[in-house]
Amino acid sequence: QVQLVESGGGLVQAGGSLRLSCEASGRTFSSSAMAWFRQAPGKERTFVAHISWGGGTTRYADSVKGRFTISRDNAKNTVYLQMNSLKPEDTAVYYCAARDPYYRTSSQGVEYGYWGQGTQVTVSS
Repeated sequence: QVQLVESGGGLVQAGGSLRLSCEASGRTFSSSAMAWFRQAPGKERTFVAHISWGGGTTRYADSVKGRFTISRDNAKNTVYLQMNSLKPEDTAVYYCAARDPYYRTSSQGVEYGYWGQGTQVTVSS
């Protein structure tokens, strides 16, 4: 069982940066693919980025490629999302998600069984 707690959201001006953190409890974090998703007001949840168990494989949505970086520190049971050059359209609630151990990464939210409570990111123009 994995429990996830996000932090680091807030209000930032366009062009600014934020770093989101997601701390996981449970023994299986280092064996679990992790991902970030986001949901803007009135819209469906969408994929942002994912990272493999060891951190060697990452993938990004086209809308954030080159601006966002996902990383993980298995010693700290934490996954990060560094967000640079933020735009107003990045405004959303950001969710951290984990797959069951030993499964590959995925951009499909339905394949993640564990979710955090979300953290709000607001980018002003």
